[in-house]
Amino acid sequence: MNETTGAQFADLGRILVIIPTYNETLTLPTIMARVRASVPEAQVLVIDDNSPDGTGALADSIAAQDTNVQVMHRQGKEGLGAAYLAGFARALDQDFDVVVEMDADGSHQPEQLPDLLAALRDADLVLGSRWVAGGGVVNWPKSREILSRGGNAYTRTMLGVPLRDATGGYRAFRASTLRALDLQEVASQGYCFQVDLAWRAVQRGMRVTEVPITFVERTAGTSKMSQRIVVEALWRVTVWGVDDKLARLRRRPARRGAAAKAT
Repeated sequence: MNETTGAQFADLGRILVIIPTYNETLTLPTIMARVRASVPEAQVLVIDDNSPDGTGALADSIAAQDTNVQVMHRQGKEGLGAAYLAGFARALDQDFDVVVEMDADGSHQPEQLPDLLAALRDADLVLGSRWVAGGGVVNWPKSREILSRGGNAYTRTMLGVPLRDATGGYRAFRASTLRALDLQEVASQGYCFQVDLAWRAVQRGMRVTEVPITFVERTAGTSKMSQRIVVEALWRVTVWGVDDKLARLRRRPARRGAAAKAT
């Protein structure tokens, strides 16, 4: 039987939820169960970066009990962006129609996945957004909220993207969107990986929609957030923004007066 027959999102085609992991034994079983309960027709790909705590083996044991779960083992901790790119490549190779990004730590609530998928019916890319009406965060210090809001405001200014939450990592792509984004050229990591993909979609005139989510700070395990990730994101956004503005200036036609003077 076709796995999407009678499913809530059968019209979207085959759905793959990609969950990168590194030392997530405390959270992975619960998240996997919640994803499978929320959208039963979706398949899940766990991408483990050789976690020292045995997350990869745990994922294998879950997959052995559920044919809708796959596991990809990578040799070491190569970064979030590289993990997603590897997952995207597998998703496209296996002819999935929808590809979802989701964290393994519980910050992205699987129960809100149906909201993202429903919005994808009229979009090419759907972003789960903390900073649109109805969105929010739980258990964040004020300093981190200011950093996130400020980083997104800076991104809007530098890149000219009309997005409230371009740095978030809970999102759903159409496979056709991923194929159009020149993924082989993407080398960014962390926050700026998410900005990079969203900006590419906006630049290509794709329909990018934001839906509200509630981001819940992890209560188990260790956060992967670091000052280096934030600094890299700010630096890359600055470089991209400056390069884009210079490119626009080079493409701008000469003013009439200057053209007349040149003749």
